[in-house]
Amino acid sequence: MTGTASADGGAGTDGIVDPQGFAHVRLTVTDIRRSKAFYEQLLGRPPGSDFSDQIDDPTIHDDPWRTYGGCSFTFQGHTLGLRPVAAPGDRFDPDRVGLDHLSLRVQSVDDLHRAVERLDAAGIEHGAVTDLEPFGVVVLSLQDPDDINLELTAPRPSAA
Repeated sequence: MTGTASADGGAGTDGIVDPQGFAHVRLTVTDIRRSKAFYEQLLGRPPGSDFSDQIDDPTIHDDPWRTYGGCSFTFQGHTLGLRPVAAPGDRFDPDRVGLDHLSLRVQSVDDLHRAVERLDAAGIEHGAVTDLEPFGVVVLSLQDPDDINLELTAPRPSAA
């Protein structure tokens, strides 16, 4: 089966499905308390769904209804979940099958520069604000506590 891209980047007419976006992304983490605190600080909000206070209950790791002791953050109609099932000491590797990085869209390049100031104030290491002209975006990279690659992405300002 072959597909064609439409002008808006959407799927052509012969795909198996016509996705309307992502329902959610869930990251596997080693320490739910540490990761929850990091994402609360990064996103500026508490999780909307949170079973992390039950993480010491031995039955939680097998309970999808309590998201395995995890939590999730919802913003702008998107959900980012944290699932605490990785072994302690395990680290993210972008060169293995699975996730390479997670990119969170922000409104403007000014937002990226404000994020740099806030990350610096919080003592969180990050890369430089980088213009990726061929892709039409400007990005700022950082790592979460499990070394998962995160990218804050803003649309590239158009040249006037």
